[in-house]
Amino acid sequence: MAGAAAPVPGALLCALLWAAAAAGGSPAPGTFGRVYRGTVNISTERVYAFAYSSEPGQVDAVRVYVNSNSENLQYPVLFVVRQQKGVLSWQVPLIFRGLYQKTYNYQEVSRTLCPSEPTAEMGPSDQVIFVDVASMAPFNIAYELLVTRLENFQLETNKAFNFTASPSQPQYFLYKFPQDVDSVIIKVVSDAVYPCSVVSVQDIVCPVYDLDHNVEFNGVYQSMTKQAAITVQRKDFPGEQFFVVFVIKPEDYACGGSVPSSIHGNVNRTWNLQRTKNLQVTIVPSIKKSVYVQAMFFSFLSFLSFYLGSVVVAFVHYIRVQRKALADRLSPEDGSGIMTSSHPITASTPEGSSYGAIDESSSSGGRQLSSPERGLPAGSDTDSSVEEESDFDTMPEIESDKNIIRTKVFLYLSDLSRKDRRIVSKKYKIYFWNIITIAVFYALPVIQLVITYQTVVNVTGNQDICYYNFLCAHPLGVLSAFNNILSNVGHMLLGFLFLLIVLRRDILHRRAMEMKDIYTLDYGIPKHFGLFYAMGIALMMEGVLSACYHVCPNYSNFQFDTSFMYMIAGLCMLKLYQTRHPDINASAYSAYASFAVVICLAVLGVVFGKNDMWFWVIFSIIHVFASLALSTQIYYMGRFKIDLGIFRRAVMVLYTDCIQQCSRPMYMDRMVLLIVGNLVNWSFAIFGLVYRPRDFASYILGIFICNLLLYLAFYIIMKLRSSEKLLPIPMFCIMATAVVWAAALYFFFQTLSSWEETPAESREKNRPCILLGFFDDHDVWHFLSAAALFFSFLVLLTLDDDLDVVRRDKIPVF
Repeated sequence: MAGAAAPVPGALLCALLWAAAAAGGSPAPGTFGRVYRGTVNISTERVYAFAYSSEPGQVDAVRVYVNSNSENLQYPVLFVVRQQKGVLSWQVPLIFRGLYQKTYNYQEVSRTLCPSEPTAEMGPSDQVIFVDVASMAPFNIAYELLVTRLENFQLETNKAFNFTASPSQPQYFLYKFPQDVDSVIIKVVSDAVYPCSVVSVQDIVCPVYDLDHNVEFNGVYQSMTKQAAITVQRKDFPGEQFFVVFVIKPEDYACGGSVPSSIHGNVNRTWNLQRTKNLQVTIVPSIKKSVYVQAMFFSFLSFLSFYLGSVVVAFVHYIRVQRKALADRLSPEDGSGIMTSSHPITASTPEGSSYGAIDESSSSGGRQLSSPERGLPAGSDTDSSVEEESDFDTMPEIESDKNIIRTKVFLYLSDLSRKDRRIVSKKYKIYFWNIITIAVFYALPVIQLVITYQTVVNVTGNQDICYYNFLCAHPLGVLSAFNNILSNVGHMLLGFLFLLIVLRRDILHRRAMEMKDIYTLDYGIPKHFGLFYAMGIALMMEGVLSACYHVCPNYSNFQFDTSFMYMIAGLCMLKLYQTRHPDINASAYSAYASFAVVICLAVLGVVFGKNDMWFWVIFSIIHVFASLALSTQIYYMGRFKIDLGIFRRAVMVLYTDCIQQCSRPMYMDRMVLLIVGNLVNWSFAIFGLVYRPRDFASYILGIFICNLLLYLAFYIIMKLRSSEKLLPIPMFCIMATAVVWAAALYFFFQTLSSWEETPAESREKNRPCILLGFFDDHDVWHFLSAAALFFSFLVLLTLDDDLDVVRRDKIPVF
């Protein structure tokens, strides 16, 4: 570290002596690398003069080591270093303050002096440094002084440099951008977690802030345990060079270490605490602008290929429909035999089916009640505002028979699709309009907030505010991690594509209604597209809000990334239930109110779920009772009224059906589903109560996803059990969904950061980019999860396409 002593030119030495004489002192010419020992008191002051020459274009740095065995805090030894353009001073013992006014005193201090700027002179330039040692003590205090020239002050690109630092001996080094490099990543690693340290990047300005209490005053900084990374761009430094500063903190609580106890008195002082840390710094070039362009092309082209695939599928479907229509026109018509030949599924219900057969009278009754649909104006979907906004039962003429119909042992779709199609369709369209309203009111403040967060990060330089993967955080403009935002484009593009697919189906259905096609009236699943539109908007908004969250991911805004995930899972479950229960599904107002409650619980869980046992007890009770109430509604098809008397009625039902006379459940399949579902939810409640997971938002999302997968598996099993078919497109979508979700979840569990920990601890999980040198594991999760959600939506959209030629009084309800 120490350089050889430079000879002092005669003219310069004379100038030093003259300046010292004018100041009334007697300077001693100093020699670099030599240890000076002496004593000072109130009447004695020592002055040392160090002179050296700098070569043209060379940056020379000098480091001063001082030591004093004095422990008298009333009379410290004062060191003042005077340079050409600045003064640096400190005292020994050097005092650092921690929590609860705890002090840490160090008797050995070393500081790097702010280097002189290189000059454009042709020959060597002479530099001079004065070191003044003084004390106000009435007695002698001994000290040691060592001044050295640094040989390895300038860091080199792609070359690792090892050094040691401590609280009283910070370090900083110079880096200059090479000509062909516009951005670099400063990577710092250490084998030891503690002591906690701070890495700072500062402009070439004196003084350099290299102590714990002032390192945050200038530049960009982040705390560190074992790993840190800062991306620096040439455009941010007009001089195309900067200092990299390393400071060791006196305490570790900022990095997740133990918090000092509150102790009063002299024991609150600590002397010469050994907090030395070995560090290695490497500065590597970051990606070029061409990589940004490649990443953007990759992101958009990858998902635009889904549009191309959808166009191909739609074209093939159009060709098949045209060929079938042509074949129908050329073949002789057989009026009474069309249904028999075209709809073989109608006669395929096995005698041993668990759904049995229902007598013709009840089925015909359902068809008679649905007959008014045939008399509606073609394509009429315009009703009065009263019809559109009301939620009343549209079958008043059979109000007395509704309970009788829904209590039949074997229910068919015709029994639960008896309401006016127009009113039911408009009821489901409220889902679409409501989610647009929610999205606008939710997204605007979120965007404003994250812009504020990013502005604070850019202005203060505090990179501990946001939990990025700093080893793969590529800035663009004011954004610190553009790659994490770009990777969410898939949700928006595929959400819009799903809306187009649903719109096409909606238009085809309307055309069929205008033609009074009998298949659209009494055959297949009733076509209500409101929930599908809502799902498409939710997928797009998930992309928008996930991008907002990744502008500055942290503890305060994590709910932005998960809110619409809850809504997507909930809407999928509602759509799956609505498929065969169109008349008794939940209203949009009830559904969104339930989602609001879930989001409130998620926020409370993030705030209180870490350590407060009372919250987990209350949440587990709510979870269990909500599962039981929903199970009751599903089992009794909405006929079990939920009010204050629900518990008394539930006890009576349990007593009469399970204790007084143990009878077989009337709806065995439904009972099996609900028993399994309740066991799963109770298991989640017990798990949460016992282990209290710190990531409460993901815990709730796991509950939603498990319930959705359970219901979807039950639905597909019952569909196959009822001798229904899976067409090639839904079969392909199911397989694609399973494969893509498996791959997506693999990358999801590759944790790259965690706002549940301190920023320094979170950075220990950071990893380099894995795709195109631009995207990390979490970005790949964004890509794959968008595709997986899209395929999941297509499964729900196409799952029952095989029933379009089956009469509704032959389609079982489950």
